Formats: sequence, C-alpha cells, structure tokens
Amino acid sequence: MGIHETLAATIESKSELVAYLASGSKPEADWRIGTEHEKFGFTTADLNPIPYAGPSGVRAMFDGLAGLGWKPIFEGDHPIAMERDGASISLEPGGQFELSGGPLVTLHDNSAEIDTHIREIHQVGDPLGIRFMGIGFHPTKRRDEIPVMPKGRYDIMRRYMPTRGNLGLDMMLRTSTVQVNLDFSSEADMVEKFRVSLALQPVATALFANSPFTEGKPNGFQTYRSHIWTDTDPDRCGILPFVFEPGMSFERYVDYVLDVPMYFVYRNGQYIDASGQSFRDFMVGKLPALPGELPTIKDWQDHLTTLFPEVRLKKFLEMRGADVGPVDYLKALPAFWVGLLYDDAALDAASQLVKDWTVAEHQALRDDVPRLALQTPFRSGTMQDLAKEVLAIADGGLRRRGLLDVEGEDESIYLAPLWDDAITGETPADRLLAGYSGPWGGSVDPVFEELAY
Repeated sequence: MGIHETLAATIESKSELVAYLASGSKPEADWRIGTEHEKFGFTTADLNPIPYAGPSGVRAMFDGLAGLGWKPIFEGDHPIAMERDGASISLEPGGQFELSGGPLVTLHDNSAEIDTHIREIHQVGDPLGIRFMGIGFHPTKRRDEIPVMPKGRYDIMRRYMPTRGNLGLDMMLRTSTVQVNLDFSSEADMVEKFRVSLALQPVATALFANSPFTEGKPNGFQTYRSHIWTDTDPDRCGILPFVFEPGMSFERYVDYVLDVPMYFVYRNGQYIDASGQSFRDFMVGKLPALPGELPTIKDWQDHLTTLFPEVRLKKFLEMRGADVGPVDYLKALPAFWVGLLYDDAALDAASQLVKDWTVAEHQALRDDVPRLALQTPFRSGTMQDLAKEVLAIADGGLRRRGLLDVEGEDESIYLAPLWDDAITGETPADRLLAGYSGPWGGSVDPVFEELAY
C-alpha cells in the first residue's frame, strides 16, 4: 500500500519515510506561505494567565469564535482547537493561543489574515475581559502559576522533558514564538534552503529578540526564549551540523529523525506513552509501548512534530528561531524568509554569504545571540552588520517578486521594522528594558499594555 493512499497505511520500509518528505516538493507556481504565531492570554482585571475553563477562559474564547465560523476540534470532551478555511487556532501547553494560518500566495494575503485574526480575538475576548500579548517569554509568572491545558500529549511531554534538560517545562509553558513555513521544489532546492535558513536563523533570532524578563525582572538575555531551547532536550534541538555536510538529503534527515527518541503513539483517541522509545524499533514491531504493532504514516507525521531544531523539515521547511512580537513583526518574519528563499537571485546571494561558515561559527552564533542579539560579534563585525547585509538580500528578493497590494506597494514594505532595528542596533527587547529602567519605574506590568494586540 502506497504512503499517499491513507494516513493509516502501515510503513513497511525507510524508503516510504523518505518518499513522504520528498512528496512535499512542488513547482514554484504552487509555493505558499504559512505563518504561525503564539501569544499569551491574560485577564484584564488582574493580568493573570487565562485558564482553560471559566467565564474568562480558553473554552469561552472557543465558544465565541464558533460564532464566527470556526469549528471546534475535540479531545475527549474538551475542544482543544478550532479550524476554518485551511487555518487553525490551537493551544500550546500553557494556554498560548496559536494561529496557524492557511497556505497563502502573497505576504499581502498574510497581512490581511493576521489583521482579521486580531480583530476577531478582540471581538470575542474584550467582552470576556481577555486580551493577548506578543512576547517571547512570560514576563511575570512562575512556571507553577501557568495553567496547563487538557491535552494528552502534553501530559507525556511534561513527564519526560525534565529527564532530558532543565528548561523543557519552561519551553512548554512560558514561551511564545512566530514561525513561517515555506516550500521547496526538489531535494536540491530543499537542501539549499535548509542550509541558508539554518545558517541565518541567528539573524532572525537577533532581530526578533523580545523576551528579556523572567518573573518580573530582567533575566540578562535579549531572547530568553531562544536560550531555553539550549537546555531543553539535546536529542531533538540544535543547529544540525549534518545539514551543512556533503550528502545532505531527505534520507539523511530521516536517519536523524529515526534516532530521536519518541514521545507518544496516538491510538483510539488516546495518547500512549512511548517516551524514550525508538521509532526504529517501532518499524520492526518491537516498540515496548505497542508490542507487535507497526507504525502508520500518521505515526510518522506525529513523530516529526516532536523534533525542535532551529529549522524543521516536514513536507515544507519551518523557520523556528524568532520570539513573537507586535503585529508588524508577525508580518515581518515571513517577509524576511520569503525574500531570502523564494527568489532565485536572493537565495543564491544568501548561499554565497554563508557557504564558508564553519560549524564552530554556527554554534557560536547559536550560543551568543540569545544574550547579545545584534551586538553579537561575528568575524570582523557584529550581528548588526550581518543583519543589514541579509536584509538587503531579502529586500531585493521581495522587490523582484513584484507582488503589489491595492495601494501599489510591493512586499518589501513588511521589512520596515527590521530595517529600523538593524540600522539603530536596537531590538524589541532593548526597548522593553529601556521602559523598565525608565518610565515604568522598575515594573514589568506595563508590558501587558505595551505588547497587547
């Protein structure tokens, strides 16, 4: 039985796993843009995180969104997501509200989708006393003060995470990100885009740095969210040096995924704990959690979602290095990556820029950017210098796409906040810290208004 016939098809060989990834290849005319962003909900009365239940909770938000055409997705008796027109709204472990946008053609479409979403969460949330804010790490609450959402896979992850790192539970409960998902045309195109986006992910991390507070105080980082991933789980996070090596391919990524321990298997509406077990054993019917059973394509899909490198490959490439931020930054992230990856000349220029970087340099940027952001030293300059060079490449790529909005503006307009920051060297985190040490008088509470959508 072929892998395209049904998600329930049993996997019979590694070649089917490779073919699954390869099946994401599509002609340029069919490339799309998919943006996802998470945000923290809070009650306007007391700035506390919103619970799942209750009059000012997640379920009340879902009920209100149902009146706007969103359809609920249940796990047991609990609605845990909503979907409409190819987009979805889902819950991260700590109640972070995530919009996973539909596959869109232009950045103007993406802008309109985000504007519609923000308008709808106001329409539903304001009467409930609920607002949302865009910051990469929760600025005030301890881990044990964050409500946990009723999703079975998260129970398994919460038990397993502390066995692999010190900050995995913080990742689950107290971080929010924005990411963009982009297409490739072939294995060679995937490899080039993977290398460029993985090398330049620290540039995005620096430009979008927006998480300088922990439990009401500065934490010493520009993006604490990014730092958290360095102490979450070494098996499934990091810079993936093999991507830059000769022989990178769909099969090489499959080998990497097969070596990452599992979290769970989903059967009959239940998540079965398979944490620490091997998908390779699953392939030969020797998974301790399900002895004698073989995996399905759906099991492979699920396993792919439990890896957290800075760039993740599924049937598309996910850019995962940025803190969530204000609305103009939600629109800027896809612009940054579309400009670099969806124009041949830009992709070639970016490839030339990074082709001689060493693994040690990749790692140094990954290690230093969370604390130093645009002031991170790199070769004879800084990340700020590199950001301006990369933005110029992305800007050219967007202008050459020549896709105009109703006012005749091309997609490069969405890079504006990033240009401002690259020129000044000031990140969103810098502005928050300036507020804290200046007009906010040492209080973090004003961030709830400053970064509210």
